[in-house]
Amino acid sequence: MVLGCAIWLSGGTKIIQPNHAQDTFIQLSCGFLQSLISGGIPMEFIVEMLNIRKEFPGVVANDDITLQVKKGEIHALLGENGAGKSTLMSILFGLYQPDSGMIKVRGQEVRMTDPNVANALGIGMVHQHFQLIHNFTVTENIILGLRGEKADITKATKRIRELSEQYGLYIEPNAKIENISVGMQQRVEIMKMLYRDAELLIFDEPTAVLTPQEIQDLITTMRNLIKEGKSLILITHKLKEIKAVADRCTIIRRGKKMGTVNVADTTEQEMADMMVGRQVLFTVEKKPTTVGEVILDIENLSVKNQKAMGLQNFSLQIRAGEIVGLAGVDGNGQAELVEAISGLAKTESGKIRLKGKDIAGLSIRERMKSGIALIPEDRQKHGLIMEFSLEDNFVLKKYNMSPFSKRGILNREAISSHAN
Repeated sequence: MVLGCAIWLSGGTKIIQPNHAQDTFIQLSCGFLQSLISGGIPMEFIVEMLNIRKEFPGVVANDDITLQVKKGEIHALLGENGAGKSTLMSILFGLYQPDSGMIKVRGQEVRMTDPNVANALGIGMVHQHFQLIHNFTVTENIILGLRGEKADITKATKRIRELSEQYGLYIEPNAKIENISVGMQQRVEIMKMLYRDAELLIFDEPTAVLTPQEIQDLITTMRNLIKEGKSLILITHKLKEIKAVADRCTIIRRGKKMGTVNVADTTEQEMADMMVGRQVLFTVEKKPTTVGEVILDIENLSVKNQKAMGLQNFSLQIRAGEIVGLAGVDGNGQAELVEAISGLAKTESGKIRLKGKDIAGLSIRERMKSGIALIPEDRQKHGLIMEFSLEDNFVLKKYNMSPFSKRGILNREAISSHAN
């Protein structure tokens, strides 16, 4: 019976107990240790993903992609939305299984059957949408899910303070998640990985919800992690951030690898062109817009969120024939504004007029009939039913209307015809 196996990590020694992973993984880890002892040569790559292919129905998400990450580097993974970046990293973290290809960790072939195996091999992932329980403390969130350990809050808190000092993260272990900023919540996600002795950290679009100052703090944190011997993968499509912090960059376009470049030797223009497959224009000449009557008139609108006033005395006019941009860091009232216009949130005060008509008292359905449509920020959580077909999603808001149903019975032919 295998009782355990020591896996070499740069930070020391880590014992994998049988209840932390399958016996096959433990045997694999022991084989890896033996290969290190016999060879005695440090591996250049901490992780290699070789010829990875992953298909979903009708879509090749990853088409023969090879990604090699050197120890001690920040390796950016660049691509447009839908290029296959997150799918590739989900395979590395054990959330998906590849259809073909091979993964090596420190030169040893491994099977990432689930995230527990990835964690045991020293791979952690900081997700774009934080995996935190808001009414738990920082410490409780960090130790949540650890197997084979009795929850010792005092011991865990001490260890978190030590790691916080070591990596310059500075978080209060006893604070509740609901009472700390978005930037601090991201630090908790990073700390979860460090607490589990992660050697390779995957950051999935980490700056999407941060203020400019928080982005600078994150860049400093990344550099501190590298100084402490960690390796990072940065999933992003922001070229300036890649130039600021990354050593190498692998570019993916429509599921295919376009190449890997040294960031210091490559311009933003060159990386952008590889990402989209054509020359990208960074400056656009726009002709003056001819606008018409006021379509949407918002006057002194105030909307409350869970804690306070998310929107206060906000006024805005949008005219026919124009596109109005709304700039601001996530969490500064955009969500409350969108929800108030679409009818998802109750307004505290103020007026919302559509073509001169006050719509504050209208239901969501009545607002849709008036001509208001919403494309949510997170389509999977708030816009679509992922288990439904495309044609069923198309009629979600009007399935009980003619010709899609009659007396409560769906007309499949009409629904399919509409979708086509």
